[in-house]
Amino acid sequence: MTGQTTVDAPLILHRETVQPAWIDYNGHMNVAYYLLVFDHASDALAGWLGIDEAYTKRTNQSIFVVEAHVTYAREVLEGDLLRIETQMLGADAKRLHLCHRMFHDHDGYLAATNELMLLHVDLGARRSAPMPDDVRARLDAAVAAHAGLPRPQGLSRTMGL
Repeated sequence: MTGQTTVDAPLILHRETVQPAWIDYNGHMNVAYYLLVFDHASDALAGWLGIDEAYTKRTNQSIFVVEAHVTYAREVLEGDLLRIETQMLGADAKRLHLCHRMFHDHDGYLAATNELMLLHVDLGARRSAPMPDDVRARLDAAVAAHAGLPRPQGLSRTMGL
């Protein structure tokens, strides 16, 4: 985002094609690979924010997922191109709350959602630590840009019968 003055709402930082090895005996993408695609989207977001692997090596700080919720709305099949839209829901000095939404890129339908709480961590102390000011500025800009978006349905819900 260096030098960028506007933030897309939502962010579209990752697309990925469903691989043959990801298909289960039901003929659709196995649940584990939904998580893999969402993790790749989180990696793309970390790069966009400037808190990627190079940041970790340089600062000995990183981000950890401390809570995750996944919903599955519709199946995806081998060869389908997936588009992940990321919406920032909130951030403070140490945490980032976001939602990834997985869409079938061609047909446009919502396939799955992934709500995450991330924590910025000092790897030396293995404890939470405040994010640097430049990262917080990017986060604050994204949260502000996304504040006008409708909240995705089903966030932070509880599971039960």
